[in-house]
Amino acid sequence: MPPSTLPRRPHPLVLAVRLVMLALVGALVLLATGRVGQLWWVALLAAAGLPAMLALGHPLLPRLSRAAEVVIVGLAASHLGSLVDSSGLAASAVLVYLAVPAAASTLQRRYNEGLLLLGGGVAVALVAAVFTEAGGGGREIAHLGYLAACLQWGVLIALGIFVTASVQQRTYGRGEDRPQPYAEATRLLTQLRGVARQLPGATLDPGGISEHLLEELRTVARADRAAVLSASGGGRLVVLAQTGVERVDWETTLDADSAIADAWASQQPQTAPRSQARSHPGGEVSALVVPLVAGVRTVGLVTLEADQAHAYPPPVVAQVTELTSPAALRLEAALLFDEVRSLATNEERQRLAREIHDGVAQELVMVGYGIDNALATLPEGAEQTAEELQTLRGEVTRVITELRLSLFELRSEVDRHGGLAAAIAEYARTVGASGGLRVHLSLDESTARLPAATEAELLRIAQEAVTNARKHAGATNLWVTCAIDPPYAQIEVSDDGHGIADQRPDGRYGLAIMAERAERIRGRLEIRPRRPSGTTVAVVVGTSPRRDTVRGSDTAGRRGDTRG
Repeated sequence: MPPSTLPRRPHPLVLAVRLVMLALVGALVLLATGRVGQLWWVALLAAAGLPAMLALGHPLLPRLSRAAEVVIVGLAASHLGSLVDSSGLAASAVLVYLAVPAAASTLQRRYNEGLLLLGGGVAVALVAAVFTEAGGGGREIAHLGYLAACLQWGVLIALGIFVTASVQQRTYGRGEDRPQPYAEATRLLTQLRGVARQLPGATLDPGGISEHLLEELRTVARADRAAVLSASGGGRLVVLAQTGVERVDWETTLDADSAIADAWASQQPQTAPRSQARSHPGGEVSALVVPLVAGVRTVGLVTLEADQAHAYPPPVVAQVTELTSPAALRLEAALLFDEVRSLATNEERQRLAREIHDGVAQELVMVGYGIDNALATLPEGAEQTAEELQTLRGEVTRVITELRLSLFELRSEVDRHGGLAAAIAEYARTVGASGGLRVHLSLDESTARLPAATEAELLRIAQEAVTNARKHAGATNLWVTCAIDPPYAQIEVSDDGHGIADQRPDGRYGLAIMAERAERIRGRLEIRPRRPSGTTVAVVVGTSPRRDTVRGSDTAGRRGDTRG
């Protein structure tokens, strides 16, 4: 225990043990010897123990005090044993006090010190007995009763130390030795930052790692279609990366009768003569599903399919497994990093929302009430003052509305069951209604899900685009288009306002933030004018699907139409 953590007051249990044991030793000495004069040993023990109780903050005195106690006990045992007989009764009367210094060290979790003190006391008693003449003749060390007393108390006190140590370990679990949660988190995150900087490309992006893995697998196995999937909660999988001419609607539920579910549960490669897609046209197909296992945990799956029979014999399966084994650890690190970052970001957003709601928002409401009271108590003829107060009241109302919308944005998240498109649509409707915008929604979302971190970033980009249109565009209509087919996603927000003079991502702070978010998820941000008027903000993640699902910013495919 470092000096800074040493207690400044004696432990109540240690103090009680000292007092009780001193009284007990005094009584036993009187019973064994019948000589009051031998109580000076008890007084000597009390004096030797004072520094151990009064100088707890000193790094050395308490230990020296306990060492002095065991030396006195050893000398007293030899002396008192020589006065009486060879039964060892007089020696036992004082050897019992060895429990005091040993207990003091043990209660401070210095178990080795406690055992050392116990052994030292017994050793002093034995050495002193070598030079002490017994009352009945000969040396005290030659009397079996004395030796038995030393052995008896040495074993009993040692057992007490072990029992106390075991109880402390189970009760406290060394909790005081553990770093505080935030200190431990800081240490781990600092290590993670250092490790991340040493990685190839300094990246912890699950999508990038998955795409690189698929490229490696194409060198050892035929794959007309391939994908890397990982868990998203709720017994479903998300597609991290995918290759193939046609986009595949993979089976992403873990309770289905599929090789994907079997590989996840068994943690063993699975082959199947049928496709693992929900809508495969048929024909000869070979499927191989290899779990990505890090330690004992399945972190993802690699699915390969070829349009031919028996495309994955055991040698090919072995080669694929050899490549996926090291990739599992890389993917797990990336997924954990994403999770930590998402948790930290969400917690900070919620904290900011609470502070704004409980602080600035409440104060502004009180300011509004104050203005209302001032208007109600104005004297007659103060029309100009009333007009100024009305203008001020309108401005306060506008700021409160902005704050409420900011709170709504901070608290908005992608629901696990609702999906990204539903979250964007809800935000667009709410913000559009507050700004008097007619909102047109075009939503097309697959049953498969994007990774949680990707969905969160896309939601924030859409929120920023919608907010910019409401606050700065002077628009009447707002078009929001969502095409989500993992791992591909395209979100477009268009308005019919006056447009923006600078269409570069770094032209405005909000646009720069959107560009950073898009880059973080390996997406592309496009800002372009809309004809005949307005602006379109689009973000695209992944490669475009090989089918006709591309929508215009304000044309066909409109499924929702709400007026704010």
